[in-house]
Amino acid sequence: MINVAVIGGGPAGMIAAIRAAERGAKVTLFEKNNRLGRKLSITGKGRCNLTNTADVAEVVKNIPGNGKFLYSALKNFTTADTVNFFEMLGLKTKVERGGRVFPESDKAADVIEVLAKKLLRSGVDVKLDSKVTNLIVGGVEVGGEFFYFDKIILATGGASYPATGSTGDGFNFARKLGHTVTEILPALVPLEVEEDFVKDLQGLSLKNVRAELFSDGKKIQEIFGEMLFTHFGISGPIILTLSGKVAKLLREKNFVELKINLKPALTPEQLDARILRDFEKFQRKSVKNALTELLPQKLILPILDLSYIDADKKIDAVTKAERRRLLENLRGLTLTVTKTRPMAEAIVTSGGVSVKEVNPKTMESKILQGLYIVGEVLDVDGYTGGFNLQAAWATGNAAGIAATLD
Repeated sequence: MINVAVIGGGPAGMIAAIRAAERGAKVTLFEKNNRLGRKLSITGKGRCNLTNTADVAEVVKNIPGNGKFLYSALKNFTTADTVNFFEMLGLKTKVERGGRVFPESDKAADVIEVLAKKLLRSGVDVKLDSKVTNLIVGGVEVGGEFFYFDKIILATGGASYPATGSTGDGFNFARKLGHTVTEILPALVPLEVEEDFVKDLQGLSLKNVRAELFSDGKKIQEIFGEMLFTHFGISGPIILTLSGKVAKLLREKNFVELKINLKPALTPEQLDARILRDFEKFQRKSVKNALTELLPQKLILPILDLSYIDADKKIDAVTKAERRRLLENLRGLTLTVTKTRPMAEAIVTSGGVSVKEVNPKTMESKILQGLYIVGEVLDVDGYTGGFNLQAAWATGNAAGIAATLD
């Protein structure tokens, strides 16, 4: 019987342990926390966005951090396979906007519960409060005691949300064993900006806006969707999506800006016509009271200030030049990004064990036979929408099966 150790009780580790045990291996899962899936319990704001309904090609497209490396693993464990896997465990799921798949109960705890029960039924020896302090070829050290294994699956997670136990241990283990670990940066993380007026916009959510990312004046990427202003800067789905690229640009000392088109559905001509209609409608009022149907209340004064328009100015006194500046700011509210929020606030980690040193079909190390590397400890990261968890399920599945083969 093959003796397999799984280090880490997150999504990739749990499914790897289940797969290996199902195929007859003797499996021991070491988890440093006092319970399984601690980080999993807070994903999706506690609802756990399990996966997405997207096909393999679309999943790869939504994992800009080495998504192509995952093609084989994703093909062998698709998003549909993930849904079927959990349905068979008794967890009912539902599909929401953007193909996002959640447990029907909206409780991440239910996901962890069915996995824990499956581990028990499969005969996996789950050791909680068991921090692995050393890993070498053939075994692991826990609490000063050494345990020997035929195969080891490294599933320790990344460095994001360290309070949940993701403290980068796997990166250190991998380095000591000869693996290359690429630069670790926060991804899916809020951004801090230079402009002071954002503090007054705290809590304001904008839907259906377009954000354009610029680096040293060159347009890098644009994205459409929802964003949120915070006391320190900006967050929300489109900002988190751009954040991984922003982190790399800032590390390269580039000057990074975001231009927010508040009315992307309108051409400049159409927006100007809309402004004129509102001015006509509210012609007896001050300009600040003429924009209430065009903008959220919190945004009116900042936009007017940026356009060098006196908020108390009467509509009939607004010049063409002032209206042109207003139009420019409505179509390109510029925010200067100074830094990302800390790694502790990142949803996932960008960087990790180089995928060039891992077999994409089996997740086995190309450097050390019998060592498998899965989940967020790999240099793989995706956008929000269930894609990162799908990568965890797929890589864990691949390693769990491969570890039982001689």
